[in-house]
Amino acid sequence: MGILIFRIFIIALVATAGYFIPVFGLPKPASAGIAFALAVVLMHLETRIRKTQFKVIWGSTIGTFAGVFLGWVLGTVYRTITDDHPTSLFIRVFFLIIMPYIGFLVGTRKSEWLDPAYLFRFFREKSVGRTFKILDTSVIIDGRITDLCDTGFIEGTLVIPQFVLKELQLVADSSDGLKRQRGRRGLDILNHLQKSSQISVTITEMDFPDIRAVDSKLIELAKRLDAKLVTNDVNLNKIAQLQGISVLNINELANALKPVVLPGEGMKVFIIKEGKEKDQGVAYLDDGTMVVIDNSRRLIGQNVDITVTSVLQTTVGKMIFGRYNEDR
Repeated sequence: MGILIFRIFIIALVATAGYFIPVFGLPKPASAGIAFALAVVLMHLETRIRKTQFKVIWGSTIGTFAGVFLGWVLGTVYRTITDDHPTSLFIRVFFLIIMPYIGFLVGTRKSEWLDPAYLFRFFREKSVGRTFKILDTSVIIDGRITDLCDTGFIEGTLVIPQFVLKELQLVADSSDGLKRQRGRRGLDILNHLQKSSQISVTITEMDFPDIRAVDSKLIELAKRLDAKLVTNDVNLNKIAQLQGISVLNINELANALKPVVLPGEGMKVFIIKEGKEKDQGVAYLDDGTMVVIDNSRRLIGQNVDITVTSVLQTTVGKMIFGRYNEDR
């Protein structure tokens, strides 16, 4: 309420100044009307600027000045190659109008391109042949990324977007105990990564206010940085690949490193529970792979020798089907 009263006071003050100090030789009422209109327009611009991120203001300002400079250069070059003074004057004015306009639009829409920290970091990373890898919430909470970094299999710079940190903070502050635990685990993982000497971690302020979904923001950020996306989210994985973004899926890596089991081979497992179908038992390997065994429901709690009948590979993991042979 206080700021509104202050704005009204400023508008009235400007209108009063326009009345007592007429502009363009106009009558006092007309001069006051023009001053009032200008004050209202400026107040409207002020409210819009307050809602705009600083990087957008910075980008639009730099873009506009760059456009003015480029327009002046192009106009000067054209003047030196023609003797047609009226045409030369028009072209110079044209460039001085169009180029600042283009610079303003580019600076507003692509403000991150003009962020000095981003430019320095981008060219520094590219100069040494490194790449950016963007982490999403799922892979941070999963935690296996720390093991990969500690062993040196992940190179380059890990990028943590600020909007991912916000999402992680919301999970950590959740009223649900399980979600709260997962969120706090994710924050601990980030703390470990930042302290690791094996990998470089940077938190970027780049955001896309026009995009609401976090997955869409991650895809857009990967495009801007020409980065790879590290995730365990199957849907995000598919959407990113459809848009030409390289994806590192830790689940797929883990599945690729699992020991190969072929049909007909034998193995020993410990049956821990009954299966969904009649007379089935379920066991798990050390890496978490589920093993479904026929003719074994009565053997729960025992180690048994089985014969592998088939292996099913899915996007979320591998399942092994086997048969308990009573003749053994």
